Amino acid sequence: MQGYNLIVVFSADGEKMLMCKRKKDPYKGLKNFVGGKIESGESGEDAAYRELFEETGITRQDIGLTHLMDFTYPLDPCYVEVYAGQLKRDVQIKGEENPLFWSGLDCNFFDMQEYAGEGNIGHIMEHIKLNSEKIFLTKGELI
Repeated sequence: MQGYNLIVVFSADGEKMLMCKRKKDPYKGLKNFVGGKIESGESGEDAAYRELFEETGITRQDIGLTHLMDFTYPLDPCYVEVYAGQLKRDVQIKGEENPLFWSGLDCNFFDMQEYAGEGNIGHIMEHIKLNSEKIFLTKGELI
């Protein structure tokens, strides 16, 4: 079963979140978190840091990731590991795979016309709200 990851990156001030606009299917044209494939023999955490660096230039030294949740899709067959973290400092974001941008946190992440994942982006954001003390470095709290 193929593994994938999604990485939710919050700005150092905790007021924005890094997203991309997908260039390819699935979800072409929709907003999504960064992420990618988990390679054979690679741990989920190592894959998350690798994909994060490849897609954004963010390193392990810039952010600590927390394993938030997993989704398993037996009919596809694949699974998705979700990680989240807050940047320790402001960093220069660079990426070529999909256009990157900083999103506000007061969006309707359940809007499937705008966001990828059949509502999963909204579900992930709600779960982050419930666990903000385990994800944010400061006393940050989502709106």
